[in-house]
Amino acid sequence: MKVFVLLTDGFEEIEAVSPIDILRRAGIDVTSVSITKKRQVKGSHDIIIEADTLFEECDFSKGDMLVIPGGPGTSSFSQHKGFVTLLTDYFNNEKWIASICAAPTILGKLGMLKGKKAICYPGMESDLMDASVEFDSNAVVDGRLITSKGAGTAIEFSLKIVECLVGNEAVNVLKKKMAICM
Repeated sequence: MKVFVLLTDGFEEIEAVSPIDILRRAGIDVTSVSITKKRQVKGSHDIIIEADTLFEECDFSKGDMLVIPGGPGTSSFSQHKGFVTLLTDYFNNEKWIASICAAPTILGKLGMLKGKKAICYPGMESDLMDASVEFDSNAVVDGRLITSKGAGTAIEFSLKIVECLVGNEAVNVLKKKMAICM
């Protein structure tokens, strides 16, 4: 399995670092990718993360999943033409897409959630465009799309990704090793 976690200035740190950490613990190959043309990406709480690579240098063709964290910088993703093309390609080729917080609204605005179950940061649900909003869920899977609410659901979101990619047994092992009580 190959997963790419996309980063832009203003991303929500825990929504990016949790999936990177938890997926790597599960033995999944994860690459963090900056769309900002620089490796150092500044999160919404002024934490600087050094991405593994730059968008322009990355070969996404062998990837199985894109992970898109939310945060105040989410609008930067929609303005990046290469990202929108990549996201559309993954969607059309039925590859996994996982988004959290404000990031599911990108999918909604592109029409990718029509008729799908989804969730996002509370108060942004109208931007999910024709999705069936699962208000009582923290992490929702519909087909090859995984969506989640926000920073407080980042671990549950990450475990849901692991479950979808490598199975529930891997999740149980992680929960035990990480002392997660969910």
